[in-house]
Amino acid sequence: MENEITLYTVTVYSENQVGLLSAISSIFTRRSISIWSLTVSASSIEGVHKFTITTHTTLPKIQAVVKQIEKRVDVIKAFYYTNDQIIHREVALYKVETDMLLESNKLESLINRHHARILEMNKKFTVIQKTGHCDETLQLYEDLSKMGKVLQFVRSGRVAVTLDEHEFVDEFLAGREIVRKQIENN
Repeated sequence: MENEITLYTVTVYSENQVGLLSAISSIFTRRSISIWSLTVSASSIEGVHKFTITTHTTLPKIQAVVKQIEKRVDVIKAFYYTNDQIIHREVALYKVETDMLLESNKLESLINRHHARILEMNKKFTVIQKTGHCDETLQLYEDLSKMGKVLQFVRSGRVAVTLDEHEFVDEFLAGREIVRKQIENN
């Protein structure tokens, strides 16, 4: 099982530093590991950004990648998870011709069945939004393609939270603060 290819989600916490994205991606590149998706945003901790990276690899390789990422001075902490350890979603947008949708009486049931919604509709095009797992957003794309031409399609990277009550980085930062105060008091 150790050499079995698995989808991993890596989370990296850091301050917003110039060049960090390039440094992290080069760690994956040096190990010949493809990044499948990448999302960067503010985290629940003020001043700390969260990178969410997905990749298919083996356990030893992902452990080595996370260990290497954590060696960076500008990285606070990094973790890796499998799908059963997190709650995750992505957002997809589909741009289709409005005429195609109006000609088909299946549109409303298709949107309802996929739990999607219309974001924008004008005479030329309609933009539909779907939030869900990768296979769900791709299924809507396939269903819309059967109805006619999809003018544009885009998916976001994965966003994820752990199933734990709080983020592990909180514990790490609290422990680091205790050590800092002990050093100051000595």
